[in-house]
Amino acid sequence: MSEVVKVSELVQFLGLEIVTGDEEALTRHITTGDISRPGLELTGYFNYYSHNRLQLFGNKEITFAQRMTEDERLMVMRRMCCEDTPAFIVSRGLEVSKEMVQACDEYKIPLLRSKISTSRLMGELSSYLEGELAPRTNVHGVLVDVYGLGVLIQGDSGIGKSETALELVQRGHRLIADDRVDIYKQDELTLIGEPAKVLEHLIEIRGVGIIDVMNLFGASAVRGSMEVQLVVYLENWTQEKTYDRLGSADEIVQLGGVDIPRIKIPVKTGRNVSIIVEVAAMNFRAKSMGYDATKEFESRLSRLIEENSGI
Repeated sequence: MSEVVKVSELVQFLGLEIVTGDEEALTRHITTGDISRPGLELTGYFNYYSHNRLQLFGNKEITFAQRMTEDERLMVMRRMCCEDTPAFIVSRGLEVSKEMVQACDEYKIPLLRSKISTSRLMGELSSYLEGELAPRTNVHGVLVDVYGLGVLIQGDSGIGKSETALELVQRGHRLIADDRVDIYKQDELTLIGEPAKVLEHLIEIRGVGIIDVMNLFGASAVRGSMEVQLVVYLENWTQEKTYDRLGSADEIVQLGGVDIPRIKIPVKTGRNVSIIVEVAAMNFRAKSMGYDATKEFESRLSRLIEENSGI
């Protein structure tokens, strides 16, 4: 779990202009993904001032501040500068007043600026911070992008999860994470997976060792993160166990507080697991779009029984 984001990291990610603020100021911590639009504060109402949030100034705030006197602007800006205020950000490339710069310099708070619109900037700020500050857990497995679907391959130890992922990469799909997948909940229905920094772009193949997928297969063979939409569990095939042959036994597993569909695939000599995973992903997408081959088969079987019963 990342508890804080440094202002300097936000500046780098969004390409923000630093109007004022030295290196020390840019080390300030952002602890919440909530963004404040300080309209009421500019009028002098500070009863519910969210001083620990990023303070975003758009066209409305800047225009209102321009109607104030210089002394009023300086007084309000000084009141807005608190010990835990991470930064002030101005959108649309708007001009900032000398009083805003003075107050920020006095309290060593960064003053940043972006050329993009206020609503778009707020969305990008919230999306980035919520992702970075979200609680993270890790699960064992391999996360692969198969036809744009995030497939988490899990299974018994030594069953060939990494080898299956490598073959999928060879078939044109993309690796997100091998061995350990860091996951976090983006919203109530969305789970995002990404690699641990130390394992990024790397995959371990028994007998070969660690290989760099991006170096061997190119940048198009990897991606930094992916929504986890399907879990494929590989298990050793045994003659004693009865397996689902029609695909009607829907199974759900909970990861990081989100329900994810799971498919179990028995593995034995002669089965091309990577192709099966590929087809499972395509079939899952078809079901999501409303077509279910199992229901189609059952419908055909019912029609056949009805026809034969009428003979």
